[in-house]
Amino acid sequence: MTTPIQLAEQLSTTTLLRFATAGSVDDGKSTLVGRLLHDSKSVLTDQLEAVEDASRKRGQEAPDLALLTDGLRAEREQGITIDVAYRYFATTRRRFILADTPGHVQYTRNMVTGASTAELAVVLVDARNGVVEQTRRHAAVAALLRVPHVVLAVNKMDLVDYAEPVFAAIAEEFTAYAASLGVPEITAIPISALAGDNVVEPSANMDWYGGPTVLEHLETVPVSHDLTACHARFPVQYVIRPQTAEHPDYRGYAGQIAAGVFRVGEPVTVLPSGRTSTIAGIDLLGTSVDIAWAPQSVTVRLADDIDVSRGDLIAPADDAPAVTQDVEATVCHVADQPLTVGQRVLIKHTTRTVKAIVKDIPSRLTLDDLSQHPAPGQLVANDIGRVVVRTAEPLALDAYADSRRTGSFLLIDPADGTTLSAGMAGASFAAVPETGTPVDDDAEWNF
Repeated sequence: MTTPIQLAEQLSTTTLLRFATAGSVDDGKSTLVGRLLHDSKSVLTDQLEAVEDASRKRGQEAPDLALLTDGLRAEREQGITIDVAYRYFATTRRRFILADTPGHVQYTRNMVTGASTAELAVVLVDARNGVVEQTRRHAAVAALLRVPHVVLAVNKMDLVDYAEPVFAAIAEEFTAYAASLGVPEITAIPISALAGDNVVEPSANMDWYGGPTVLEHLETVPVSHDLTACHARFPVQYVIRPQTAEHPDYRGYAGQIAAGVFRVGEPVTVLPSGRTSTIAGIDLLGTSVDIAWAPQSVTVRLADDIDVSRGDLIAPADDAPAVTQDVEATVCHVADQPLTVGQRVLIKHTTRTVKAIVKDIPSRLTLDDLSQHPAPGQLVANDIGRVVVRTAEPLALDAYADSRRTGSFLLIDPADGTTLSAGMAGASFAAVPETGTPVDDDAEWNF
């Protein structure tokens, strides 16, 4: 039997996968999450006993695993604002952070929040209904947020007699649509969350399916959040200058490496000033090191005494991002108050916050059919649209397609600090449906 210490040692060597789930109310998302937690033995005994007791009171012989997540749904029905419900569990092969996101159109902003850091999205579909508008909306959000892996979980296969043609038709339709949006990898899995088919254990009722179960795929999908392979970026969070007798001339720039690798002796550029220098030293947990990588928190020392402050970005001299005061991006509006043309805002990018004004809102996107609404004049809660923002000071942004860390930003109300919109710099989608308008990266309004 594995001891707690042995299990801790095993988990310390496993990788972490962040994934999000999305599905309509009646597609069985709560049951899928409950089944995944239950069959992977990630439910505490007292939690399971409470579910069994509640199920018996309802007259159900078997425990209703949806009750493991029903509390949050009840809160939402009472009008309580909930961003995302997170679940943490682990197997001997991998650790997981599950973002259980609402799928209603009025909660688009919540799904964007949950999927923004996900490496994989599980989109649930009722086998009886097939691909519906809400399914296409979920695929569009996943493509918009550049989620690299999408799982289509065709649920309730038990209600269609586990028919392979039903699954094949749904998988073909969804795969074609998601691929046209630029989703790089789509995996379709037929399941019955209620019966447990192909969730954790393979199904004896679908011997025609030879692919992985949901958990097996989650355990083996390549984790693509290796930040060390990205363009090296170091946003300065704090300047350390003790000016003590022991360290009279020490000047270090502290922060968390957002992406990539930095080495002592490497030529770097400080943005937005454009001044150049060389990394003279890197301090990690009080020890000098020759190399550091994302997401480590370090203090960088430069060879030259140049002006560097919070909000500046240190990048390799030969791989620095462009600096601009005109930000063209896609935003999801999350505030109840609208975003309007001419509105004065703050834009927060990494550790830098500057004043800005909304110059234009060229278009609003309808996720159901990806139709464009030119010049809407404003964006209201849950709207997704293109914006052009003029900043008071230059920003060093990457395209969101190149870096989710340094290509994203927030628009903030300067009056009360409320988050207005979550933004993604650059083009919206990697591709559009063949029947749609081709993407023009230089255009202000194309999706």
